[in-house]
Amino acid sequence: MKKKHLLIAAALAGLLAARAADAAEVPRLVSRDGRHALLVDGKPFLILGAQAHNASNYPDALKDVWPAAADAQANTVLMPVAWEQVEPEEGRFDFGFVDTLVKQARQQKKHLVLLWFATWKNTSAQYTPAWVKLDTRRFPAMRDRDGKPSYCLSPFGSETLKADRRAFVALMGHLKQIDSAERTVLMVQVENEVGTYGLVRDFGPAAQAAFEQPVPAAVLARKKPVAAASGNWREVYGDYADEYFHAWAIARYIGDIAQAGRVAYDLPVYVNNALRNPLEQPPKPWNKDFASGGPTWDVIDIYKAAAPAVDIVAPDIYNPDAAQIEANLRLFQRADNALWIPEIGNAPGYARWLYAAFGQGAIGVAPFGIDYADYSNYPLGSPLKDRQMVEPFGRVFAAFAPMQRQWAQWAFEGRTRGAAEGDDRRPQALAFPGWTVRLSFGEWQFGERSWPQLKDKQPPGTEQPAGGVAVAQIGDDEFLIVGERSRVRIEPAGHEGFMLRAEEGRFDAAGRWQMTRVWNGDLVDWGLNLPAKPVVLKVRMARPAP
Repeated sequence: MKKKHLLIAAALAGLLAARAADAAEVPRLVSRDGRHALLVDGKPFLILGAQAHNASNYPDALKDVWPAAADAQANTVLMPVAWEQVEPEEGRFDFGFVDTLVKQARQQKKHLVLLWFATWKNTSAQYTPAWVKLDTRRFPAMRDRDGKPSYCLSPFGSETLKADRRAFVALMGHLKQIDSAERTVLMVQVENEVGTYGLVRDFGPAAQAAFEQPVPAAVLARKKPVAAASGNWREVYGDYADEYFHAWAIARYIGDIAQAGRVAYDLPVYVNNALRNPLEQPPKPWNKDFASGGPTWDVIDIYKAAAPAVDIVAPDIYNPDAAQIEANLRLFQRADNALWIPEIGNAPGYARWLYAAFGQGAIGVAPFGIDYADYSNYPLGSPLKDRQMVEPFGRVFAAFAPMQRQWAQWAFEGRTRGAAEGDDRRPQALAFPGWTVRLSFGEWQFGERSWPQLKDKQPPGTEQPAGGVAVAQIGDDEFLIVGERSRVRIEPAGHEGFMLRAEEGRFDAAGRWQMTRVWNGDLVDWGLNLPAKPVVLKVRMARPAP
């Protein structure tokens, strides 16, 4: 008996040790079969994000951030950290704001994603310290074809790179010191919406010399040549040479900073970008119509080649056109690139796209401008500055919050699908093994739209597209449905079948399903009609016995 107790004790000790090891694990990205997950404390985590305004990165401004993040039901806040505030004098670092931010985030029970605003923020140098801005000889700007300086710092400024890298390494080292045990910070963004408007690339002497050199083998291996199999950038990429070269130069710069920072503290790192038109296929050469050199969808391969220390190239979504949003979700979700949306407009019409993103396997989404500062970036977002602005996103996040761990796991296993109501408002279909989930929008909760008394009327609240649905297949014939303002029908694919039971409910803190009620009768005779308030349904289908 004593031996048995010793064996049990040893097994228990091993289990506790394994759990402790998982709990101590630094956040990291993992990939399997072309899908991705952000592991936090060893398990997949779904970021229900809230990005604060650009000027909210000061201690006194945080009082306007936390209430908005709470109302948004966010589990993670995205916050800028500016080079100018952490190194106001060269070589003297001040991480007072970072310390305050991390401390308050823990008190608020929120995780953080930090945004490093340094050499480039929305392509400009406005977040660099004054000692950088004022020393144009040491920290050179890009040059146009005539040799005139640009507003944008050059990616060939060796001293700029050295200084930015040193500051970022200091930040990451500080984070490791204050946060490696509690792991409040999940990821770090390096720079912000890089590239240049109005100038295709740097034409300064160092840049021009690099442009005339052969295209690096790592780039050729990933980005298909246009004109010749090898040679300099013009010879290989023809009319695309300038913008591709610029992407490589900036990516190499960012990759150097990211690599050095990860040596100090190995957190996941990503870059974000102002998008170009994803419907332009094939893409036309740059014509002052997007930020040249930024990590747009068509140069992801160049960024992967030049900056292997960067995990994710992420889209910032501010164009409300449904076709463009759908295309961007598709183009940025790749076997080598997790779908992560660090910025999306906070206007109400964007809320429905959370369902599409989560259903399609995104590791997270963060509406921009989620704080109660007296500022609005309308028309990119909502003109509102109070709880009304937050509410459409809070309703969706509240539905996912109790099951975010389960959802992240299901997505990693490839069990999820999702869709948002398009501008054309047409029905959509989501294919699952053995079943097809059909979606329609603008429906009344009872009856068919073709009925004479309904065909010329529209349900209240459906004047604009607002429907969205995310579905997880949690068993062969069992589904978890989350959504609003949509009609859902589950149909057999290649066999007979019918709905056996539909339960409305939620998951509790322990991940257990808690049923509220069973939908039946009128509630299911016309499909599963999801109301304006997001609802969670657990649906069991059945196949007749042979």
